Amino acid sequence: MNDDFANLDATAQAQLVASGQVTPLELVDAAIARIERFDRRINAVVERQFEQARERARGKLPDGPFRGVPFLLKDLANGAEKGSRHTYGSRLLAQHIAHYDSELVRRFRAAGLIFVGRTNTPEFGIPPTTEPALFGPCRNPWNLKHSTGGSSGGAAAAVAARLVPFAHGSDAGGSIRIPASCCGVFGFKPTRGRNPVGPKLGESVAGLATDHCCSISVRDSAALLDATSGPDVGAPYAAPHHSRPFAREIDAPHRKLRIGVMHMPLNGAPVHEDCLAAVDSAAALCRELGHQVSNAHPTLVDAAGFLDAFGKVYAVMAALNVEHAESLLGRVAKPRELEPITRRLAAKGRALSATHFVQATRVLHAASREIAHFFVDHDVLLSPTLAQPPVAIGELRYPARDPLPGFIRAAHYAAFTPLFNATGQPAMSVPLYWSATGLPIGVQFAGRFGDDAALFRLAAELERARPWAGCIPPLIG
Repeated sequence: MNDDFANLDATAQAQLVASGQVTPLELVDAAIARIERFDRRINAVVERQFEQARERARGKLPDGPFRGVPFLLKDLANGAEKGSRHTYGSRLLAQHIAHYDSELVRRFRAAGLIFVGRTNTPEFGIPPTTEPALFGPCRNPWNLKHSTGGSSGGAAAAVAARLVPFAHGSDAGGSIRIPASCCGVFGFKPTRGRNPVGPKLGESVAGLATDHCCSISVRDSAALLDATSGPDVGAPYAAPHHSRPFAREIDAPHRKLRIGVMHMPLNGAPVHEDCLAAVDSAAALCRELGHQVSNAHPTLVDAAGFLDAFGKVYAVMAALNVEHAESLLGRVAKPRELEPITRRLAAKGRALSATHFVQATRVLHAASREIAHFFVDHDVLLSPTLAQPPVAIGELRYPARDPLPGFIRAAHYAAFTPLFNATGQPAMSVPLYWSATGLPIGVQFAGRFGDDAALFRLAAELERARPWAGCIPPLIG
C-alpha cells in the first residue's frame, strides 16, 4: 500500500498528530481513500460519514489519547450517535435515525476519535456471521469467499484490511472474539461492567453483552479501554477497580501464569484439526515464555441446562429487540422486514414466561460461580476461539421454513465463546496462527473476573514473541 498511515496503529497515528507531523484531516482523508479503494470488495462499511468526518477533523478536537484518529462505529445499540442512521443491521430499521448519543460514543468522541462510518453487522447481532439481508455479506479480506464472523464482522474486516487501525465492537456471545479470530486481528472482551451501556440501558442482554474494539495492536486496545471504562451515571454495577492504567500493563513485568488448556467445548461440538493445532501452538509458545501450562477443562454440573438457559436468554433478547424497534417506528414489524432467525427467536422469546426468563438467568449465574472455582487454581484458560476455521459465505443458513437448525449449527461453530459472556469474565482472541490455506485461526484466553490487566500483559508478551501486525491480507498486500 502507498498509504504509510495504514501500517500504523492508532497510538502511532495519534503520536503523529500530537507532534504536529500530520493533521487529523490527513489521517481522515487517508482512511477515506482506503475505504473507497478496498471496501467495495469486503462490504465492511455500510454507512459512510465522510463529510462529517472531514468537518470534525478541521475543527477543534478534544485533547484525548487518540486525537484525530479515524474510527468506525458498529451499527448496533451501543453505537448510537445522534443524527446518524442506525439500523441494527435490520430492514425494519433501514431508515432509522438515532436521537441520542450512547455514553460509549460520547467517550469515544472525548478520546479524540473521528467517526468515518458505521460497520456491517447481522440483524440485531444474532448470528455469528455477518450476512444481513439489508446490506449483504461482509467478506473476509483473507479470502473473499469466507465469512468475517459476527456480529462485529464489519469491524474486524475493516481493521484486517487496514481501513482504520481499530473499530468499535460489541460481544454478547463472542461477537468481538469470533470476527477477530476469523480476520486475524486482536479482539478483547472486557469484564462485565467495565464499559458503560447507558444512558438507555442498565445492562445489555441480561449482562451478557459488553462493548470494546477489534484492533491491530494490543496497546491500542488497552489505551482505548482506559479512555472509555468506568461506570456512567446510574449504572447498576461496575467492574472491579484496576490500580493502574491498562496501557501501563503492556510493558509491566508480571509473574508467570498458570494456564489451563481446554480443547473441547461444553456442548461437545467437534473441533477442527486446524483449531486444535492453533491451541497447541499457542500452548507451546506460552511454555517457551515460561508459563506453567497444563491440560485442564472447566466443567459444569449441568452443561446442557446452561446451554438451554443461554438460548432462552438470547430468545428473550431477540423479542425485546424487535419490540424496541417497533416502538421506535410506532408500528408492528411486517414479516418481510425481519429475517427468519430473528422472527423465530423472537417468537420463542415471547412464548417464555417471566419466571422462565428469571430462572434462565439464575442458571447462568450458578454457572458463573462454578467456573469461578476453576480460576482459583488457574490464572488463565486457553482454548480455540472457534470450533472451525472461518466458514464460507452462506454456509450457516437460516431457511425461512425452519431456521432453528441453522442456529444450532451456529452454536456449534461458536461453541467456546458464550461461557465467558455468562460469567462476565474478560476474554480475548489472539491472532497467533494461520492455516495452510491462509485463513486466520485465533485462540482464546480468558482470565479471572475483573483481571483484564493480566490478559493485556499476556497479550503484549505474545505479541512481542510472535508479532502479527505485519500479517497483511492478500486483498491489500
